[in-house]
Amino acid sequence: MSIIGAGSAVFSLSLIRDLCLTPGLEGSTVCFMDIDKQRLNAVYSLCKRYAQELGVRLNLEKTMDRRESLRDADFVINTALAAGHHRLREGWVIARELGYRHGGSLHIMHDEAFWINFYQFRLFESIVEDVLDLCPDAWYIQLANPVLAGITYLGRKYPRAKIVGLCHGFMGVYHIAEVLGLERAHIEFEAPGVNHFIWLTRFTYKGEDAYPLIDEWVEKRAAEYWKRCPLSDGMGPKPVDLYKRFGPFPIGDTCTPGGGSWPHWYHVDEETERRWRENPSEWWSGYFEWIKQRVDRIFEVAEDPSVKVTEVFPPRKSAESIVSLVESIACHIPRVFQVNIPNRDDLVPGVPRDFEVEVPALVDKHGIHGLKTEGLPKLVIAYLLRDRVAPVEVELEAYEAGDRGLLLQLIMMDPWTRTMEQAEKLLDRIMSLPYHEEMRRHYR
Repeated sequence: MSIIGAGSAVFSLSLIRDLCLTPGLEGSTVCFMDIDKQRLNAVYSLCKRYAQELGVRLNLEKTMDRRESLRDADFVINTALAAGHHRLREGWVIARELGYRHGGSLHIMHDEAFWINFYQFRLFESIVEDVLDLCPDAWYIQLANPVLAGITYLGRKYPRAKIVGLCHGFMGVYHIAEVLGLERAHIEFEAPGVNHFIWLTRFTYKGEDAYPLIDEWVEKRAAEYWKRCPLSDGMGPKPVDLYKRFGPFPIGDTCTPGGGSWPHWYHVDEETERRWRENPSEWWSGYFEWIKQRVDRIFEVAEDPSVKVTEVFPPRKSAESIVSLVESIACHIPRVFQVNIPNRDDLVPGVPRDFEVEVPALVDKHGIHGLKTEGLPKLVIAYLLRDRVAPVEVELEAYEAGDRGLLLQLIMMDPWTRTMEQAEKLLDRIMSLPYHEEMRRHYR
């Protein structure tokens, strides 16, 4: 197994724990790869000590050479961010000065901003090409954003590659269960859509429809909950209002800052955001601080050999599906997972067949088999096509053609773009940043 971008503060700790707590993968060779030597060494050290403390036998390797890490790999896990968060945030500063806001701004005021996605597309392509060259039968598992545009692009360009995207946004359904006081073990659900835009079309508890429990909660308990819940909460006023308007309940990052805080009309000004208990700017500030704290903690523990790693990070499996999915394929343990794959079998009717969808899939030694869903209401599909499919299609066409004019059209599709002049200023100022020379050359 090769882990690209192994120094990721978001995924590294859960990957380490889950690897060490999965008996079926004991004895596996795991190669950590990152271009950041300090992070690479820290994560490698933590995993090695974690396995030793638990008495788990893993053959651990580390390298800064990606092709070396891929040789003979059966699974390639990509968690890497090619352009750092500082580039993202510097672009946001420019966009704010020009009138852009968090809230429905999916390719500007979001972590899938077009100037970040450019470098991610470059990275995704190069990894998959190396996989096809060095380990063509390996599964490429993409955790790095943009999952939506990335899986769409890779699925089209490399149809013989075995690719899948994973995102933990679907776990928002467990938050609903927790708020309702339901036991997770007795829940069954279906939440199809596209990445960061999924909706709860089936929700049962102990075999019975659980939507009446949501309705009862909304009627009798929601108002009290909203007095104390965090901003941008998955059961806050905004997702409940969307549920009332659209039919199914929005899940995970569908309407939270992690998915771009769609739709924009709940974010037109600060007063409106306060009414809906939304504050994506504060949410993102908290997220970046959380990332910093995790990185600092990883280094702190890695550099102190006297610390027992399992006491700092207790040996409990995370809710992430990454390692369990690998185990299902490698050890032939059939399970159903929420995955992101091309819609080749019309798994979500209404979404183009060469576009990414997020759906349940049966996973076993034969691979990943998407399960056909009942689909989504026409109104939800209409917004999905307008706000998720259409911008991604323009972005990918701009990227493949190297067309600056199409990139400008992508900016024009943003809900906060008011004039062509505003869009041109944003593009000019982003492109003029000194570290975007490669992007300037690409978009002619």
